[in-house]
Amino acid sequence: MTILKSNYTYALPEAGLPPQTERFADRAIFTNAYAFIPREVMTDIVTSSLPFWQNTRLWVIARPLTGFSETFSHYIMEVAAAGGSDRPDDDSAAEHVLFIVDGSIELEYDGESHNLEAGGYAYLPAGLDWRLHNNSAEKAVFHWIRKRYLDVSGIDRPLPFITSDKAVIPVSMPDTDGAWQTSRFVNPSDISHDMHVNIVTFQPGGVIPFAETHVMEHGLYVLQGKGAYYLNGDWREVEGGDYMWLRAFCPQACYAAGNIPFRYLLYKDVNRHMPLHL
Repeated sequence: MTILKSNYTYALPEAGLPPQTERFADRAIFTNAYAFIPREVMTDIVTSSLPFWQNTRLWVIARPLTGFSETFSHYIMEVAAAGGSDRPDDDSAAEHVLFIVDGSIELEYDGESHNLEAGGYAYLPAGLDWRLHNNSAEKAVFHWIRKRYLDVSGIDRPLPFITSDKAVIPVSMPDTDGAWQTSRFVNPSDISHDMHVNIVTFQPGGVIPFAETHVMEHGLYVLQGKGAYYLNGDWREVEGGDYMWLRAFCPQACYAAGNIPFRYLLYKDVNRHMPLHL
């Protein structure tokens, strides 16, 4: 099956506020197994700011919660012209994935500057000194996923790297003829990484034909298309700009609807022992 990457697009928060005449009807829900945050609730009144970031606002769509999903945070960052930070995160134990969905950013580390545009992907290991700025006249929007890195004696921390959605060849899941593919930005056999942030693509009609139930926590942001997602016994209609946040062992499956690929950015924690202390 041929995959046309030129058809890929990336959904953005709509921001703003609905008019006073809008009839209340919402899909948002928070359960003990998952949270579903639809695109229409990512409005101006739920944005936040961060220390030492200029001309920037963000939507926090996942954060560690005791008894729910505990390993990561997920931001959608909107950086206006001349915005950014020379001190983006004071937590030296945090590792980062940045995925650009609109505009462009200048990312600096190890004495070099890198320009990332929509589809650009960066992995920044814990302890790295980095800076980020928007030097263009238009806003830049990117996903920022943070996790506290779990060091293992005898295993070096991963190195930083930059790639893009276009540069990564999707891998078809077995016996799917390309209907279900994963763009893996990190080699799954690289044990130094303790999280993966991938892009999953379903062609129209593609399915996960069983209820996945596993220890990995998930954050799933729908980049493009429409589908129906099965979450702990519930079916939710989802579309570009929606977010799903799953705790460990939440049963999940999906099928792709519409006439364009259904794609989402997927976080999961991997490659480490389960902690036996609280």
